[in-house]
Amino acid sequence: MSCPETPHDPASAPRPTAPSDPPPALSTGPRAANAKSATARGARGGGSIAALAAAGALGAGALGAAAAVETAAHANAPAARAAAPLIAGALQERALAASAAPPERAAPAGDDEDVAPDTLEEQRLRLFARMRRELALSDEAMREVEAIFAASPVLGQGNPALSRHPMSRSECRRARELAGVAPAREPACGAPGMVPLFDPTRGQTAESAPVCIDQLEFPNIPCEYPVVHVRAREAALLCRAIGKRICDAHEWEGACAGALREPDVEYEWERPRDEASWHHNLLREKVWSYGSEKNHALCGTGSARTPGCPGGGWDRCGSNTYPAGAFPACRSRLGVFDLHGNVAEHMSLPILPDELARRGDRGFTEMKGSWFAFSSMEVHADDCRWRAPAWHGTRIMSKGSHANYHLGFRCCKDIGSP
Repeated sequence: MSCPETPHDPASAPRPTAPSDPPPALSTGPRAANAKSATARGARGGGSIAALAAAGALGAGALGAAAAVETAAHANAPAARAAAPLIAGALQERALAASAAPPERAAPAGDDEDVAPDTLEEQRLRLFARMRRELALSDEAMREVEAIFAASPVLGQGNPALSRHPMSRSECRRARELAGVAPAREPACGAPGMVPLFDPTRGQTAESAPVCIDQLEFPNIPCEYPVVHVRAREAALLCRAIGKRICDAHEWEGACAGALREPDVEYEWERPRDEASWHHNLLREKVWSYGSEKNHALCGTGSARTPGCPGGGWDRCGSNTYPAGAFPACRSRLGVFDLHGNVAEHMSLPILPDELARRGDRGFTEMKGSWFAFSSMEVHADDCRWRAPAWHGTRIMSKGSHANYHLGFRCCKDIGSP
C-alpha cells in the first residue's frame, strides 16, 4: 500500500473469446442420395405432389412432413408409398444428429451481472448504466462523472485483463438476501445507501446527525465492484459531481468505531502532521467496525494479489476485489460496510479548521482501512481510529495525488448548513 505506482495506458486488446460451435452439417450420405432418386422416380411417374413431399421432408419438421405425405397419398398413392419410408428415415437421422450435437449456447444478456467485460470501455459503460439506474442520478451529474472517467486512462473497476474477482455479483446478492441486508433509505441523507453519522455515547441520534456517509465504497451500489486506480483529486471531483463530497478522516473513523466525535477533539490543529498523527495513534481507542477483537475472516480480506504484482501499477496488478457489501458481518454499529478489507480508501486529512472537507477540498491525502489481500499481507494496523503515515502525501486536489489497484474511496454528504 505504501509502494509508489505510476499508471500506464491500459491494454486495449480484448481477451480472446471461445469460438461459437459450428452449425451441424447437412446430411450428404447415401440416404440423402436415395431421397433424391425417389423424387426423380415420383416425377417420372406423374406424382408431382409426392415428389415435392419427398424433396421437402429433409427440411421440414415432423408435423409438416406428415402433412405433406398425407396430401401426396391422396394425389398419387403409389408414389407416396414409395416416398414415405425415405421421409421417415431422413427424419429419424435428423433427430439423431440433433440429439448428438451440443446445445446451442445462448449469448448472455447485455446486463448479465456476472459476465466479465473484456475492455475498460465496456466495463465503464455498464458501470454508468447501473449508476443511472440505481442512484437516480441526473443527466448533468452523469455527464460530469463520465467526463472525469474519460480524462483517465485507468480509472475504473480494475484492469479487465488481469482482475480475477473471488466472488461474483450474484453470489454477493445471495449472501445479502440470506442475511436480510438492504440499502439504507434515510430521508435526511437525500440519497440512497447513505447513513447518518452521530455520537450515541453523548446522547445524539440520527435525527441530529450533521453528516451522512455512503454505506459502501464508490459507486455505493450493493454487489458492484469498487472503483479503483482513482486519484484523490478524482475521488473528490466524483463525489462533488453527484452532490456529495469526500469524507474527512475523523468522519470515516467515527463511521467505523460507531461514534462521530467533534473535529476539535479529533485533530490537534496546527501541529505538524506526523506529530499530530503519532499523538493521536498513541491515545486512540482500539476497535474494529465489527467489534472489539480483530477478525479478518469477517471482511473481504481473503483475496490474493496478482502473481508478479510489484506493489502497484495497471499493467501488472489486477484489482481482485469483492463486490461491495458482500460480507454482512463486516458492518459498523452505524450501518457502514467494508471499512476493513476490499479497497483501502482515500480520505481528506485537515491540518487547520479551514481545511475541513465541508469547507472545500483543501486537506491532505489520507488512506483509511485495509485491503482485499490483507489476510496474507498485513502491512499496517487497520483498527478504526488508526491514522496512517503521510504515504504519498499531497494535497487532495493535487493532479499528482496517488492512485493504485487496491485504492478506492467513498463519499460523505452534509445535512443542512455547515
